[in-house]
Amino acid sequence: MTQYGGFQITGPTLPASRTEGNEPAAVRSLKNPYTSHMRRSATPLLASGLLTDVGRQRSINQDAGLILDLPRGGLFAVADGMGGHAAGELAANLALDTLSSSFLNGRGLAPERLAAAVQEANLAVLRSAVGEYVGMGTTLVAMVIDRAAALIAHVGDSRAYLLRGNELHRLTEDHSWVAEQVRLGHLTEHEARNHQWRSVVSNALGGEERVRLELYGLPLRQGDRLLLCSDGLSGVLEEADLYSVLANQSDPDVAVRQLIDLSNAEGGPDNITAIVVNIEQASRMPSYALPSRLNEGPLYVDMLLSSRRGNSPLTYLALVLVYFTLMGLVLYPAQQTLIGATGLGLLAALLLGMRLWASVKRSRATLPELGSFSPQAAGPDPAPQPTEENQTRIRPTGSARPTQD
Repeated sequence: MTQYGGFQITGPTLPASRTEGNEPAAVRSLKNPYTSHMRRSATPLLASGLLTDVGRQRSINQDAGLILDLPRGGLFAVADGMGGHAAGELAANLALDTLSSSFLNGRGLAPERLAAAVQEANLAVLRSAVGEYVGMGTTLVAMVIDRAAALIAHVGDSRAYLLRGNELHRLTEDHSWVAEQVRLGHLTEHEARNHQWRSVVSNALGGEERVRLELYGLPLRQGDRLLLCSDGLSGVLEEADLYSVLANQSDPDVAVRQLIDLSNAEGGPDNITAIVVNIEQASRMPSYALPSRLNEGPLYVDMLLSSRRGNSPLTYLALVLVYFTLMGLVLYPAQQTLIGATGLGLLAALLLGMRLWASVKRSRATLPELGSFSPQAAGPDPAPQPTEENQTRIRPTGSARPTQD
């Protein structure tokens, strides 16, 4: 269970509910807070597995997971709800319901659509936090794979990782009090992992009207493996454990099961959700510039979108050129052919320059320097083998809505 601002809000338990047969087939996730679930992507470029588990010390699963197949990739997300029994479940599932529908119905390029969808999810949680649900919220880590690019949107302390070659890279930085103490040098990573306030997040959906989030992109390669997870996994297992499973188990369905079994074997103190995505085929990059990771941390969504829309001086030059071309056509009708041809030529050159600028930004996109694990120093570990007593039960279901935890 994640806490926001150091407070836990309790509420009555909602009855477990399942919906079957009424959701879009593209949404490949499920609702049932008392069992674990698994789904696999049908997108040819990808293979993916999703699994969520209540853990060994919780009676209700307040995590949620989502896989949404898209024509050129997919949308993947993990949410960790907070606010008591009923409120945490509601917040996590409401956030992923809204995220998926908003992204599908959104317009524009994928980075802007993802940021706008996170904001819609934030508002949905905030507007439902009334009466007995006051104070509820949820973390969110969402990833859009668009051909050969991954776009990460991040709020809270759920995490994303990338296994590339023999190195596991952490892609997100926790929005939490202990993470801030680590950045300031007041705590070590080991101390933070065992700190009594490790579950207190400083940023979450439902906290305020404008969500603060981090949004950035990175190029993908064939053979990459990505992991999204709640802190019930990343807060219990060391990165060496994550690496061992991801590096040695190629099937994403089996990988997520082994990860959750390992977390439960360590006591399963919290709800656990994991999504593993394999990049099966090489593809070309999208035409837009990938958003860069900003050092200042999460930004308000309107500031983030404004910086995305006006991130190139070539955009302003193109608008100025169009303006003066139109003015020339009006003021000098006798020279319309020359003015029009000159204006179109310059505009074509500027548009080409904008495409080249986007290509340069894509080529410069790098992995965030948030820490990585490589087995070279300690030597590779064999893949963990779950024992019979810590096997997680998995039951297929026909539900197609975001996982209720």
